[in-house]
Amino acid sequence: MRGQAGLMMGAVLALAGCGKAEAPAAAPEKSVLADGPAADISKVAAADLPPGVRDAVLAKVPGMTIAEAERKERGGKIFYDVEGTRPDGSEVELDLIEEAGKYRVVEMQRDIAWADAPAPVRTAAGAAADAFTPARVIESTQEDGTVVYELFAPGKADEPAAEVNWKDSKAVLRSERNEY
Repeated sequence: MRGQAGLMMGAVLALAGCGKAEAPAAAPEKSVLADGPAADISKVAAADLPPGVRDAVLAKVPGMTIAEAERKERGGKIFYDVEGTRPDGSEVELDLIEEAGKYRVVEMQRDIAWADAPAPVRTAAGAAADAFTPARVIESTQEDGTVVYELFAPGKADEPAAEVNWKDSKAVLRSERNEY
């Protein structure tokens, strides 16, 4: 019995020396982002969208029914938020940016329940000292495949209070907002 215990202890010590201990990552001090720059926002009827916006939207989501849209001007740049439904009836929002007279879809969004966000995203968001339980969560797929989880604080529906990037199975709390 003593020989088996000695062998097990030796194996444990040998395994302990095999890897380099990594210090746990420090929790971010805060998750709440500074307010974004103010935007001049106007409603746009679906029929009044510039043809380039409509073309870019339908190229990204063929058969989309456009329900409403907003034109935003911020920092000298023009953006459009276009909401509607896919042919299967699911809701979707596309955000576009105008570049040299052409429109490009920069993100595709949908609302989800906080419980449906990946566990590492919820953990990253909850690690900050000022963490909160979001009242609304938008899952926003970017052009490069990154998914940004936009978290809205209770009583603050105008813009997300915090955002978490999710890519390659890694969740990182953002320290800056997207320009759009």
